[in-house]
Amino acid sequence: MSIVKVIEVLATSDKSFDDAAQNAVTEASKTVKNIKSVYVKEMNANVTNNQIVSYAVNAKISFEIES
Repeated sequence: MSIVKVIEVLATSDKSFDDAAQNAVTEASKTVKNIKSVYVKEMNANVTNNQIVSYAVNAKISFEIES
């Protein structure tokens, strides 16, 4: 039996939502091992002069706890 823990991470990117999600996983992986999945809970973007200038995601990252 394995135990899975879930953390919530906010991440941004100036390129895309995909890149913001990858940034969430990359940052979480600096302190968390055995990441199994990422669930993007919310997405939003900041707009300046009718252009998207940054993308953001609120992601839930799940990882397996070693026993």
